[in-house]
Amino acid sequence: MSRRHLAILTAAVLAATTLTACGDSGDSSGAAGKTLTYWASNQGASLEADKQTLQPELDKFEQQTGIKVNVEVVPWSDLLNRLLTAATSGQGPDVVNIGNTWSASLQATGALVEFDDATLAKVGGKDRFVPAALAAAGAPGKPPAAVPLYSLAYALYYNKKAFADAGVTSPPTTWEQVAEVGRKLTGGDRWGLAVEGANPSENAHHAFTFSQQYGGEWFDSAGKPTFDTPQNVTAVKRYVDLMAADRIVNPSNAEYAQNQSVSDFANGKAAMLLWQAAGSNLKSQNMAPDAYGIAPVPFPAAPPPGGKKVNSMVAGINMAVFKHTKNRDAALEFVKFMTSDAEQVALNRTYGSLPAVATVADDPAFAAPEQKVLQQTLATTAAPLPQVPDESTFETLVGTAIKELFADAASGRPVTEGSVRQKLTRAQQQMR
Repeated sequence: MSRRHLAILTAAVLAATTLTACGDSGDSSGAAGKTLTYWASNQGASLEADKQTLQPELDKFEQQTGIKVNVEVVPWSDLLNRLLTAATSGQGPDVVNIGNTWSASLQATGALVEFDDATLAKVGGKDRFVPAALAAAGAPGKPPAAVPLYSLAYALYYNKKAFADAGVTSPPTTWEQVAEVGRKLTGGDRWGLAVEGANPSENAHHAFTFSQQYGGEWFDSAGKPTFDTPQNVTAVKRYVDLMAADRIVNPSNAEYAQNQSVSDFANGKAAMLLWQAAGSNLKSQNMAPDAYGIAPVPFPAAPPPGGKKVNSMVAGINMAVFKHTKNRDAALEFVKFMTSDAEQVALNRTYGSLPAVATVADDPAFAAPEQKVLQQTLATTAAPLPQVPDESTFETLVGTAIKELFADAASGRPVTEGSVRQKLTRAQQQMR
């Protein structure tokens, strides 16, 4: 899959000029009466749960504007490849959700509408958006290739009753404590921690954070990959060792790629979870908000030289418009609707994420403990992934390498510094 992804991305960049020429269409006849296709990312407990959340809002938009929106919720394991295929083919949806870390990569294809000042004015203006969120919508020095929709950060979720029963009085603050506490919580049908081991993007996000904590970088200042440095090897091994060495993660998690780790936490099969804004997911699976606690993601007990105090990527979901749309005005009208104050409150409250517009930041909907932890993390200890054209390829190649390491751990094969380095070296060679 990684080679296929690399080929698609290369073709996407080469096809940029053609796409720009064939896809730039306007809506001189007006937006009313149009039909849009929208690919939404999976934010909730399931694809169907997301559709149930979004459909009333889409119906509201159609009532207000006369524009119908057909939505497809796409799982994260498929979304990037499908977006790249749409970019290279010039065929696909009108409006899409993209992970904010992919913004520069998709921008490099030339397939997305640029949100220059004039285009931003059509969706409410640049000043509406949280500056940090808008900065993660494209390469530095260029107009954004999308606008922010949901703002996110990682947190540690823990089952209060499981902790109490095991005599654990507070959430772990170091990875060493995670391993220690996780062993106390593992037994019977329950494991200490759940991970999404077969999800390349999820793996890459954790690889970034662990690398920052262990003094590593995935790209140098010139944008060249530095995957197999000693710091990155140590960082990736520390993450995979939660299963391979600490044995606090169920080996079946090596096959998880569609939010099954969240379900395991909600159903009591795991006592801890590392996730971006899991509250709505947990609520939809009947886990009461007072059944779990939220804490910042841990750090190493003794950070190595060069280690940074970073425990999350600057996460979020952006909304983009393909240039090949035949309904650009309608598409921008839909973006304006989804980033309006009312929709930002409604959708981010449902998903447990933070609003991407500054005008509703103080709404009571975002005063819960979960949102407070996420806000504090984003404000103090989060860092953006590199906004380089090769970022999405990094996510697939490194994320897939970690997927293979989890598969090794699940099968009982040793995960060593040598095996980690070998897979990261191969990923780096594929980048070149």
